Amino acid sequence: MHNVFIINFNSLYDILHELKEYLSFKITRFENEEDFKKNFDLDRLDYLVISKTDHKLLLINNLNDKNFLGFNDLPLPLKKILELINIKLIKLKFNHQSKITIKDYKLNLNSKFFSKGDLKLRLTEKEIEIILYLNDRKIKHDVADLQKNIWDYSANMETHTVETHIYRLRKKISDLFKDKKFILSHKNGYFID
Repeated sequence: MHNVFIINFNSLYDILHELKEYLSFKITRFENEEDFKKNFDLDRLDYLVISKTDHKLLLINNLNDKNFLGFNDLPLPLKKILELINIKLIKLKFNHQSKITIKDYKLNLNSKFFSKGDLKLRLTEKEIEIILYLNDRKIKHDVADLQKNIWDYSANMETHTVETHIYRLRKKISDLFKDKKFILSHKNGYFID
């Protein structure tokens, strides 16, 4: 879920707070720019800053136009404000999904390409899920864990589905990138180091 930070715009925060159960994003209010700078890590990617002031906020560290939405021309209908926020969040999500780095590779969730240098490999949805799951949790995952969290199978089902998918994915990566160590196996399960 994306975070929307509202700075020095209490009236908008109050309106959105009343509607929070219907919103597809989480809202947080900051009284001023200094409060925001003290309490927020700008290295995160999952945020949008809203302010009714000008682009002074863009001067704060890493904050750039992609993460900023200013409302200088008010009033606007609430429907239009929500539309502008959602469009900006969709653009942020699209940009974020096109640049996921895993080890020396780039994973583009939009095009489903896994690449390194000039080499590109198209992945299936399930292969992407496997890579993201193994990469997000830096632990070894046994077959039962993968069955449950990627395939929604119970632990007592056949293990061949997981093992076959992992084998094929490892082979595709090994054949194209000559990398036999991208997904490693251990007695405790599979992992990406």
